[in-house]
Amino acid sequence: MIRLTSQFWVGAYLTRLRLADIPAYVTSHGDDTAGAVLVKLATLDGQARAFQRSFDMMSGERNWIVLAEGAEAEVDAAIARQKGFDPDLWVIEIEDRQGRTLLEEDGLRD
Repeated sequence: MIRLTSQFWVGAYLTRLRLADIPAYVTSHGDDTAGAVLVKLATLDGQARAFQRSFDMMSGERNWIVLAEGAEAEVDAAIARQKGFDPDLWVIEIEDRQGRTLLEEDGLRD
């Protein structure tokens, strides 16, 4: 299977969010070709969630799972720890009161 570069995937994801009128920003630019991607969702009420990609060994599927959730400061701390482990990490921040990320849509899970 051909894998998309991280930069291409991030650009496509940001476009999809923009078309849905969901504000999103790259807050950490990782490696253009192979950097992992975290998505932070801030619901603008002091709460947030961070998602990371996971690979299910049993099914062979890639899914988005919650890395951290709760007070936004705690989620930011969890993301900072991840960036400490992986300097090539991309972080995308979404601001949406409705909690939309579009990560469950086709094309974003793979």
